[in-house]
Amino acid sequence: MLGVALISMISAISIMFLSSRVAAMLGKTLRDKVFQKVMGFSGEEFSNFSTASLITRSTNDIQQIQMLITMLFRVVVYAPIMGIGGFIRVLANSNTSMAWIIGLAILCVIGIVLVLFIVAMPRFKKLQDFIDKLNLVSREILTGLPVIRAFHTEEKEEKRFEVANRDLMKNYVFVNRAMSMMMPALMFVMNSIMLLIIWVGGHNVDQGIIQVGDMMAFIQYTMQIVMSFLMISMISIMLPRAGVSAKRINEVLETKPRIVDKENPKKFDESKKGLVEFKNVSFRYPDADSECITDINFVAKPGETTAIIGSTGSGKSTIVNLIPRFYDVTGGELLIDGVNIKEVPQKELRSKIGFVPQKGMLFSGTIESNIKYGNPEISDEQMVKAARIAQAEEFINNKEEKYDAPISQGGTNVSGGQRQRLSIARAIAIDPEILVFDDSFSALDLKTDAALRAALAKETKNKTVIIVAQRISTILNADQIIVLEEGTMVGKGTHEELMKTCEAYREIALSQLSKEELE
Repeated sequence: MLGVALISMISAISIMFLSSRVAAMLGKTLRDKVFQKVMGFSGEEFSNFSTASLITRSTNDIQQIQMLITMLFRVVVYAPIMGIGGFIRVLANSNTSMAWIIGLAILCVIGIVLVLFIVAMPRFKKLQDFIDKLNLVSREILTGLPVIRAFHTEEKEEKRFEVANRDLMKNYVFVNRAMSMMMPALMFVMNSIMLLIIWVGGHNVDQGIIQVGDMMAFIQYTMQIVMSFLMISMISIMLPRAGVSAKRINEVLETKPRIVDKENPKKFDESKKGLVEFKNVSFRYPDADSECITDINFVAKPGETTAIIGSTGSGKSTIVNLIPRFYDVTGGELLIDGVNIKEVPQKELRSKIGFVPQKGMLFSGTIESNIKYGNPEISDEQMVKAARIAQAEEFINNKEEKYDAPISQGGTNVSGGQRQRLSIARAIAIDPEILVFDDSFSALDLKTDAALRAALAKETKNKTVIIVAQRISTILNADQIIVLEEGTMVGKGTHEELMKTCEAYREIALSQLSKEELE
């Protein structure tokens, strides 16, 4: 008996170690798969999942599955052995006249579990949605805190958070109340079954059908069988929520990205290095009613600066977002180095492009790590040169730690202009063939803007430069200016040509500068 007890203890400890390891490894694998999948999403897929929801799915949902697996192995191994062993002993060594009591006990246990499933399952489905909502509201409030304070809407946002928090709390309370009723109900079944065995067994003993020892053995075996079902039913508490979490994770893993590399990609044409060609390009956002840009035709050549200007919502940012293939064109062709960008690997395409987004985005780390973000292998000389071209050298040298100065998440510890200049330096540092600036000079003063453009012109003589701008002064000296109005091209040419031939351009120019300044 001591030997059996020792083996039982070793087995129990081994199962705990193994189940914990398997659950942890599964959680790690799922997080890796979800993250890798999300990294391959285009803008279209991101519109289907909010950032808050993706974070919840990568953390809380995977944690629910991990907890289930941890318990599942212990129960799956232990409970069936207890249940099957009890059945065998009942059938082999006991009078079977009371076997119907075991069937009744199992039916009662299964009935209680099913009722709770039916009641609690809909709430389990809502639970993860409420967590998503709370994460979304929290994230919006924390990131938008300066705006909230500026408009003095703290009370309004507190109420919005309170609503999301209260909804989650109510759902949790309902689910926990439902589940807390489960154990008392199951214990009631167990005790009732014990009384039923004693009642029926007592009459059988009185009639001489069975012995008292048989009845006591039957009680022990029945409790063993019912306990095994109780253990399995405990898992049923965790199953609904884990099932909902698994479905939510599968939604991410089974989503097929719209933008994928072809099996047999083409090579870039080195004789057309840096050439960007828009041929009758049209684009419609997913689920949009109409195209936001239509029939765009222009060629951006190496050594030249192509500027894009237009009123708000005219499609300027949309055009430049098509170049690194953040979205796929829905009509026409977009060629880089003489090849349709749909025919080449995304990694190779983006390695040729230095992209500066409209909103300067920095990562937690240092100034050095942010400038070297595109290629950590570049030399310090290249880093300093990129910072000098981007007009960031002065404010970097004014810092005590210089290039080792810390940058907080999102670059919140530097000004908007400094953030933009570091974003520009990051793009320049990788020495790309094509530089794309999506209204990246908006936070710069006119003097810095002019100095930056002059430095760019000097250092990018063999590169293709595409600039989206709101200010006429930024693009006066561009080799080619594309004028957009409601998604269509209404003008193309130099500043002087457009002032004579394009009414839309002339209106924009005169609204910003006087005739004397323009001349």
